[in-house]
Amino acid sequence: MSQLSSARYGKENVRVYKVHRDPETGVQTAVEMTVSVLLEGDIDVSYTEADNSVVVATDTIKNTVYIMAKQNPVTPPELFASVVATHFIDTYQHIHVARVKVVTHRWTRMSVDGEPHPHAFFRDGAETRDVEAVARRDGQSISLRSAIVGLLVLKSTGSAFHGFMRDDYTTLPETYDRILSTEVDCGWLWKSFASLEAVRAAVSKFDAAWEAARRITMKAFAEDSSASVQNTMYKMCDRILAEIPDVESIDYSLPNKHYFEIDLSWHKGLKNTGKDAEVYAPQSGPNGLIQCSVSRK
Repeated sequence: MSQLSSARYGKENVRVYKVHRDPETGVQTAVEMTVSVLLEGDIDVSYTEADNSVVVATDTIKNTVYIMAKQNPVTPPELFASVVATHFIDTYQHIHVARVKVVTHRWTRMSVDGEPHPHAFFRDGAETRDVEAVARRDGQSISLRSAIVGLLVLKSTGSAFHGFMRDDYTTLPETYDRILSTEVDCGWLWKSFASLEAVRAAVSKFDAAWEAARRITMKAFAEDSSASVQNTMYKMCDRILAEIPDVESIDYSLPNKHYFEIDLSWHKGLKNTGKDAEVYAPQSGPNGLIQCSVSRK
C-alpha cells in the first residue's frame, strides 16, 4: 500500500529577454532572465489516477511567463517573481503554492569614447542576481529570498589559517599568509510580505539591498585580515543585517579556490616557496566548502 506524500511540477529554464526603449532619449535597457516555476496544490489525481484535468500544462506556464514579462516590469526581479507567483495562485483555485525562481544575467552597458552607449552591452562575468518567490494561498503571504550567485573574488595576501585541530590524519601545514579566493553565493531572506501590494510598496528597497550586500561582501573580503573563511563570512553576515533592517537572515556558501605554491628548487635552485613564492598552480579540486546562516536574535 502506498500514498503520494508530496508533489510539485512546473517549467524550468524559461529564457526571457526584455528590452525597454526610452522614446525621449533613445536609450535602451536590456534584461535577460532564466525563469523557473513550480506549482503545488490539489494535483494528486494527476499522479495517482492519470487524471490530467487538474494539470496546468507546463507549456501554459511558459507562455504565462512571457505574457507577464510583456505586461509588467521585470525589474527589480523580486517584484517580477512575486507577480508571476501571485498570478498562478489567483488564477487557479486548486493551486495552493507557487514557487518562482528568477536568475538575472549580467548585461553591462558599454562605454564608447568615454560615454555610455545607448544600446550596446557586454557580459562582464558569470555572476547572477537570483530571486526566489513563494506565494501561498494559506495566509496569502509571499516569501522572498534574494541572492548574489557566482561572484568570483581573489586577494593575493591578507589571509591566514592556523591554530586548527591537528591529529593523526592532519597533513595541512599552518599558514600565516596565503592567497584567498572564492566564488561567493550570498542569500538574504526578507521578512514575509502580506501581499503583492506589499511587495510593490517595497520596490525601492530591493536594488538598494542587492547593492549593499555586494558592496559589504567585497569590502569585508578585501579589508579583513582573515583568520579563516568562517570568521570573514560571519562578519559579512553581521554587517548586512545591520544595514538592511527588512532582512531576517543571511546565508553564505564560499568554496575555497586553492592556489598552491610550486617548488622549483629542482631547477638550478630556483626559489619559489614561502616569501619567494610568485608562481602558483590554481587547483580545480578537491576544495574546502564553508557555509553559514546568520539570523537576528
